[in-house]
Amino acid sequence: MPANASQTKTVAVLGASYGGYHAAQYLAKNLPEGWRVVVVDRNSHVNHVYVLPRYGVLPGHEHKAFIPYTRIFQADNHIQLHARATALSPHSVTLSAAFPERGLADVVHFDYAIYALGSHLPAPIDLWGAPPSVKTAAPYAGDKGEGVAWLRLHQRAVEAAESVLVVGGGALGIQYASDIAAVHPGKRVTLMHSRLQLLPRFDPAMHSEVLESLRELGVEVVLGERLDLASARAENAAGQRVVRTVAGREIAADLLTVARQLLCTGQQPNTELLEAMDSRTVVRGSGLARVLRTLQLGVGSASAAETPLHPGPGESAEPTPYPHIFAIGDAADAFGAINAGHIAYRQVGSACARALSPLTASLQGELAARNILRLVNRQEGVPSEDEELERYEPSAPGIKVTVGLKKSVFQMHGVVGTKRDGLDDLDAGYMWGALGFPGVSDEDMRL
Repeated sequence: MPANASQTKTVAVLGASYGGYHAAQYLAKNLPEGWRVVVVDRNSHVNHVYVLPRYGVLPGHEHKAFIPYTRIFQADNHIQLHARATALSPHSVTLSAAFPERGLADVVHFDYAIYALGSHLPAPIDLWGAPPSVKTAAPYAGDKGEGVAWLRLHQRAVEAAESVLVVGGGALGIQYASDIAAVHPGKRVTLMHSRLQLLPRFDPAMHSEVLESLRELGVEVVLGERLDLASARAENAAGQRVVRTVAGREIAADLLTVARQLLCTGQQPNTELLEAMDSRTVVRGSGLARVLRTLQLGVGSASAAETPLHPGPGESAEPTPYPHIFAIGDAADAFGAINAGHIAYRQVGSACARALSPLTASLQGELAARNILRLVNRQEGVPSEDEELERYEPSAPGIKVTVGLKKSVFQMHGVVGTKRDGLDDLDAGYMWGALGFPGVSDEDMRL
C-alpha cells in the first residue's frame, strides 16, 4: 500500500552514495509540507569510493574516505537509516532492522522511491568482502571503524607482496596498479587487460597516454589476453600463486593467494531486489535496471531506438507499471551513460580546476528528484509551469584517471590532456565540503 495510508507521505531513497545523497537533499529542500524523505543505506557513512583504491595502498588517509551523513538533512522530519534493504515491493521496502525510536518498523511504505543501490564493487574497493590474506573475519557491518581497519589490512597485504597481478584495464585497475607501483617502486606489478586498448570507451589518445605513464612507473602491461579463471593452481616453489591466460601465458604473483581479491574487471549491478520484485525490470545479461528516459523504472526495452529522447507529435508517455519508482546510477541501464558515479567525474571551474564533482549518478539523481517533485505537485494539486517530466540524455563520455600519485590523464569535451598536480589524499576535503563540511580539518575527518 502507498505510504499515504498513514499521515506522512514518503519518498524512499535506497542507497545514499553520490546520486542518492544529492537526490535526497534536493527532495528534502523542495517537497511540500506533509512529505518526508527516508534514506536507507547499509553504511554508517558515505563511502567516497573514488579514493578507496589509493587508500588501500597508501597509509595515513583511511579516515578521510568515510563522510558522516549528519549534514544530509536540515529538517528533523526527514530520516536517514543505517540498514540494509532486504526486500522490495511496489510500495514498500523491508529493512534489516526496525527503528522504534523513529516510529518505524522493519517495513517502510512509500509513495515514491529512488533505487540508487549501485553495484557490487570489485575486490580492491569492496569493503563488504574479506581483505586479502584474511581467511575468516567478523561480518562487516558498514561502520567507519571497520572500513578504516579494512583499508589498513589491505595496505599490509600489498606491502607484504613482492609481486602483484591486477586484472582489468579500466579506471580502477589503472589507478590501483599505478598507485602500488608509485608507493612501492620495488614491487613487480603487472596489469592485464583482455582488450588491446585500455579504457576502450574513450579516445585512443587516453590509452596511449595512460600506457606510457604506466610503463614509466615500471608496470608491466599485458594487453589482449584474458585470464583463465579456472587456472589458479598450487603455489610454485617461491610460494606464489600461478595463473594462466587463455592464450597460455603463465604469470606468478604473491598477491594472488586469494585470486578474486585482485580482479578489477568491473561492477555487477546491485539489482537483486528489483529482480525479485519483477524480473521484467532487469535487463538479461547486464543485470541493469530498465529505465525510461524519465528514469522511471520500466519493464520493456530501454534502447535508444525504442525510447526516443523527444516524443513525436501525438506520442504518449512511455508506459510503465512503476511510474513512482526511479532507478539511477550504476544500477540503471541509462542509455549508454558511464556507469561509474565514483569514477565519471568532470572538471569544474573555468580552467580545469583541481576540484571535481560527481557526474553521472548525481545528475541522474537530481533529474529523478525533479521528476518526483513534478509528480508530487500533480498529486497535491499544486500548479506548476513544468508539467512534463524531464527526459535524460547522457553527457559525452568524460573521465579523469590518476596514474601514480601526482599525474592524471583526463578526457573532457573531446579533449585529452594530463595534469601533474595530484594530492596524496586525492583532495578528499573537497568531497567533505560538498557533503556539508566546508573547510574541514584532518582531525575533523576522523568523525
